[in-house]
Amino acid sequence: MTDFSGYLTGCQLRINQYLSEQLPDGEPRLSRLYQAMRYSLTNGGKRIRPVLAYAGCAALGGQPQQADVAAAAVELIHAYSLVHDDLPAMDDDDLRRGQPTCHRAFDEASAILAGDALQALAFEWLSLRGDYQPTTRLQMIQLLARAAGPEGMVGGQAIDLGAVGEKLDLSTLESMHRLKTGALIRASVQLGALASEQAEPSQLAALDNYANAIGLAFQVQDDILDIESDTSVLGKQQGADLARDKPTYPALLGLNGARELASQLRDQAIDSLTDFDQQADRLRQLADYIVARRF
Repeated sequence: MTDFSGYLTGCQLRINQYLSEQLPDGEPRLSRLYQAMRYSLTNGGKRIRPVLAYAGCAALGGQPQQADVAAAAVELIHAYSLVHDDLPAMDDDDLRRGQPTCHRAFDEASAILAGDALQALAFEWLSLRGDYQPTTRLQMIQLLARAAGPEGMVGGQAIDLGAVGEKLDLSTLESMHRLKTGALIRASVQLGALASEQAEPSQLAALDNYANAIGLAFQVQDDILDIESDTSVLGKQQGADLARDKPTYPALLGLNGARELASQLRDQAIDSLTDFDQQADRLRQLADYIVARRF
């Protein structure tokens, strides 16, 4: 087994190439729209969600090519969500992944339409591409739709916007982030597992427990980095959550308390994989990576 750094890089290169090759250029009248879409989709990023899809597939003995469409679909949804989150009506950010946000590089209308188009493409690709059984394909589409919609990411974002300036307790904060951040991370692992065409219900349940824990750990670490890191490393404005008076884990628990919570969640995730063999080691390594990352 190659080192984790090499695995991470390999997955990132794989999904970057797939996205670049599969995203069309569009007809001349739509060139600006497609430029905004490509700008938002291919301007870097950790690609954690696609990597989780690949690792979820591998945990059940699947091959990377089986998970390409699943990995691409979750990244399309993630990219669209970032474009919309950055808009003036939402978080009003100027910087994303070290580059001007889509509405700054193009314009607000182009950014809205690019996000809409990326979201639609995720379901188009998932419905048409990949060699999946019809029942598996339908399950994947339903899973991603729920994770992205009002019972998932969008619902969490709505709660987050309404919570600015409020003092939330730990339970409420966790509930919000299990939707806003965690839902798509959970979907990433589940989609990868389904792509293997070998997932048993008990295995899907265990993987969901794993993803539920790391999804929350990811957000806790993001909150920590918003305080500890700097803009040049993060690729986005450091201290933005504090400036907006958003509820965060360090604000509620203190930095040490937030670090301890992230570690506990990592351990919970790894414990969920007890019944999996070494094929799930990449998921175990990803749990460590998520709470140790610096951007």
